[in-house]
Amino acid sequence: MAKKKQNRTAPQELALPRGGVDTHAHLSFPEYAPGTAEPGMELEQVIARAEESGLANIGNIFADSKRWQEEKELFNPFPQVFFQLGVHPTEADLLTPEELDCIAQAVERDSRIKAVGEIGLDYYWPDQPAHLQKQVFTAQLRLARQLDLPVSIHSRDAWSDTVAILEAEGFAGRPLLWHCFGGDAAMAEAILERGWHISIPGPVTFKKNEALREAVACIPLERIHLETDSPYLAPEPWRGRLNEPALVVFTAREVAACKGMSAEELWLAAGENSKAFFGL
Repeated sequence: MAKKKQNRTAPQELALPRGGVDTHAHLSFPEYAPGTAEPGMELEQVIARAEESGLANIGNIFADSKRWQEEKELFNPFPQVFFQLGVHPTEADLLTPEELDCIAQAVERDSRIKAVGEIGLDYYWPDQPAHLQKQVFTAQLRLARQLDLPVSIHSRDAWSDTVAILEAEGFAGRPLLWHCFGGDAAMAEAILERGWHISIPGPVTFKKNEALREAVACIPLERIHLETDSPYLAPEPWRGRLNEPALVVFTAREVAACKGMSAEELWLAAGENSKAFFGL
């Protein structure tokens, strides 16, 4: 028997007004490139759907200066896309002194780079030793301070070490966005106490993620941001499919429900938070 086709709400059907921001996506990945993208998922089509769904800006992540140099021109037709540049912890061995210089030069040359990120610690994947990740994280935090840029934090299975390094480097009270937050209310409170902001991804819509929804309910509206982490972590009702910025509207709807407010109000407020945070 053929598997029944699942009917999914299109993001445009939520009819949210223009003004939302997806703070974190990987749109230069092969999933959106001509020749490797699924039908309807090439970059131009993805950006068009994002606009139709109410997105005003999208933050694209570049994992090192070489990728920024090679891929930044993909976004020349899309001025609504801003950039974040930093070496991911699972590629910590790429951060040489020369790479640090290249990142600094890139920031000087490209006004679309609005943050150093995503940077941090990842103990889930065994790609890089912890001591090297810590060195690389610290070096990039110091660079962000030197460049006077916000940071976007990646922390997976490394909560205590991440917070310890941030505190040791004097980042309490500095502009910091906790990317792809998946913790509970206690973790959210610890982040908020240090003056940082929190970005909520698609898994907030997953049925079993009650602890995350409880955490979202406690986050002040002025500290909430939204993200997809495309092409990963598509929200319900698109879970299991390739993610894209347009689908962040479903995350917004769930976050709004957690906050007891309308999706439109949450959408615009979170968008304004992100515009202010990144200086858009």
